[in-house]
Amino acid sequence: MTRFPEYLEGPLMDLHMNWRKSSYSAPSSNNCVEVADLPAATAVRDSQNPDLGHLTFPSSEMAAFVTAVRSGEL
Repeated sequence: MTRFPEYLEGPLMDLHMNWRKSSYSAPSSNNCVEVADLPAATAVRDSQNPDLGHLTFPSSEMAAFVTAVRSGEL
């Protein structure tokens, strides 16, 4: 069972995550991450080591991160 952060606990703890390769990962590279959309967050994991766990970010934090990457701030 996946353990979610406190803000996602409750009925979402049993949620099945559908992982996909990040659109920011290079198509021919082995260095990529996978993401899974959750109702109020996004989960991120290393595609080469998926059994080592994942990080979960609230939707607002992930949106701010993507905006900063797109603008060249990061």
